[in-house]
Amino acid sequence: MELSTLKGIGPTRLESLRAMGIVSLRDLLCYLPVRYEDRTQVIPCALAQGGAVLVEGVVPEKPKLSRFGGLAKVTAVLHDKSGKLSLVWYNQPWMCQQLPVGEPLMLYGQVVIKNNRRVLQNPQRVTEPSIQPVYKAVKGIPAKTFREMMQAALTQVDDCCPETLPRSLRLRHELCERNFAIRQAHFPETLEHLRLARHRLAFEQMLMYQAAIGLMRSQREDGFALPLSDAADDAFWSQMPFVPTNAQRRVLEEIIHDLKRDRAMSRLVQGDVGCGKTALAFGAIALTCGVGFQAAMMAPTEILARQHYESAKALLEPMGIRCGLLIGSMKVKEKRAIYASLEEGTCQAVFGTHALISDGVHYHKLGLVVTDEQHRFGVRQRSILQEKGLVDQRAPHVLVMSATPIPRTLALILYGDLDVSVVDELPPGRTPVQTRIVPEEKRSDMYGFLREQVRQGRQAYVVCPLVEDSEAIENVRSARATFEALSTGELAGLRVGLTWGAQPAEEKAEVLQAFVSGELDVLVSTTVIEVGVNVPNASVMIIENAERFGLSQLHQLRGRVGRGSAESWCFLLAQTNERLRILCKTNDGFIVAQKDLELRGPGDLMGTRQSGEMMAGFLLDGDVRMLEEASRCMKQLREDPERLEERQAVEREAEIYFRDKLSHVALN
Repeated sequence: MELSTLKGIGPTRLESLRAMGIVSLRDLLCYLPVRYEDRTQVIPCALAQGGAVLVEGVVPEKPKLSRFGGLAKVTAVLHDKSGKLSLVWYNQPWMCQQLPVGEPLMLYGQVVIKNNRRVLQNPQRVTEPSIQPVYKAVKGIPAKTFREMMQAALTQVDDCCPETLPRSLRLRHELCERNFAIRQAHFPETLEHLRLARHRLAFEQMLMYQAAIGLMRSQREDGFALPLSDAADDAFWSQMPFVPTNAQRRVLEEIIHDLKRDRAMSRLVQGDVGCGKTALAFGAIALTCGVGFQAAMMAPTEILARQHYESAKALLEPMGIRCGLLIGSMKVKEKRAIYASLEEGTCQAVFGTHALISDGVHYHKLGLVVTDEQHRFGVRQRSILQEKGLVDQRAPHVLVMSATPIPRTLALILYGDLDVSVVDELPPGRTPVQTRIVPEEKRSDMYGFLREQVRQGRQAYVVCPLVEDSEAIENVRSARATFEALSTGELAGLRVGLTWGAQPAEEKAEVLQAFVSGELDVLVSTTVIEVGVNVPNASVMIIENAERFGLSQLHQLRGRVGRGSAESWCFLLAQTNERLRILCKTNDGFIVAQKDLELRGPGDLMGTRQSGEMMAGFLLDGDVRMLEEASRCMKQLREDPERLEERQAVEREAEIYFRDKLSHVALN
């Protein structure tokens, strides 16, 4: 059965599916829901205090339709024995006619609090209780039509999705059959069936990932064994203007051990903001260049690339290492000059953005590739840079830097293709950032504090979750509206700038550079400043609607301040809750990440990992124990001779599963 034979799929919709990577019936069946709506438990109106709810009652009076600014708004009131609940629909004027008056009906939607009044927002009518799948939208295919297509496709699941795991392995790990899992993952009959289904599919994907990583490790390329002395690390640290921490010493020793081997290094260095990862990168660069090779360090933004370049000139050029900069905004003449010096080998260490992998770049003898904030790059980008360094089929060493703290156990599983080093110690003298939850009534006091900090010569960030105001998302501050309000209101007279992710690149770079150079006092932005901006003079971070961000992201944003010697502050604009209290108690990113993992499960953390498309659509449920179980299972398959047949079966499936992806995934 082909995709085109499914009811409702014509040429246009076929193209929309292909654009999402769905080219076969199997692809469609593996396109799993991103979440589910539990429409099985009806609750009384009086108990509908917030979140998604299913309520049942009667609308005794005809709904009211009003219009403002071109938008339609329908309001009504639902009554049941416990009380009543206000209803509202935005831009759905037809609800005036479709809502039965005086008849029992069930509604499912989100309860929000508006002006101290509970409102069920944009609810949908429910004819019978069910667990409803919600899929990532496919352009041109309505959600209802997509669900109908999926139901039709499921009739072919036995033929399209045969079992992938040996029966003995399934029984040992108490995993349900694959066809049952796929059916229940799409249209679960009960919550318990859904749990079993998603656990089975998540375990399978994690196991296949581990198997694929094992296959990749066995294919690691030959590298350059650098002739480094046993005292190379001491020689480097003795030339630094600071005393390294014990963690920095340990990690540089691990890097040197890799550089001296004839297998290309693939090492992840992860650590909290300010732990000194950049110094470790410079150490690896200095050692590589010191024995006749070149090094390239790729950063996610031009500003960060330039900052690395300036730091490297100050620290590495006194050692005789010639440094260069290559970024997209440079003039053609400047680019040609750096191209020539890289090809000739006169430029030993180059710092840049994705411009480092442009067609005109050729390296003389590239021995080391460093990527900073690695999750901001696609794997293919890093692979191209690595491939540019191939000499006599020997690959350059790869060092990956990440400032997103991940609990160590999870990191070892996620980065199974990398050796992991953790810099778990901060340099002495760093002042912890003071974090406070600020209620709305204290906002004016907070702005007064900000003004005083600016008066003392400091700078501040104000981060908002949205760029523009949204009618659909109420009570959430946007960057543009906040910028306009602060510029003419509480912060009038200060130099306030605005930036966001989709801002034209030249304009964004101009604003960020103005903040870096001190021409702006306050920068209002979205999370675009989460990485790639280093302003030691900034001492205040204000985060609007802090409840809308994950703990790890809040910690990353907080890490933009506290980079200088002055005491720094992070203000979270939100109502107090357990998650935010954690941030007020600790500045340790690994503790924050562990708490995030415990509160939300590993699904969100997996988003920090980009290994090509290998992780696309990854299912992750529950806590990290399931990931550990899959990792232990693969380890047992590799080490136990009695499990050889099981191992071979799993590796065959992994090769099929990742056939088109393995060749594009670098071990970095």
